[in-house]
Amino acid sequence: MTTSDLLGRSRVEVDSPEQGLVALVLTIVELLRQLMERQALRRLEYGDLSEEQVERLGSTLLDLEQTMAELRDYFGLTEEDLNLDLGPLGPLLPR
Repeated sequence: MTTSDLLGRSRVEVDSPEQGLVALVLTIVELLRQLMERQALRRLEYGDLSEEQVERLGSTLLDLEQTMAELRDYFGLTEEDLNLDLGPLGPLLPR
């Protein structure tokens, strides 16, 4: 089941304040997704996981990445829309 199936529409048009809020929420979720992915890679490098855990983790991360792509598409956002500019610190998310 895809996000579009759950929401019942293929795409939604929202006004500017709502679009900004959706972008902010998805930015936070994307940041957490990337942090989880990095942590999973560290655990893999240390040999901390069983083969079953590796398979489950890989599958879960792929599903989450696909869901994020569906949500971005649903709300008419791009990956760049989710990358906040932190001024002198640079972008929030790696490019």
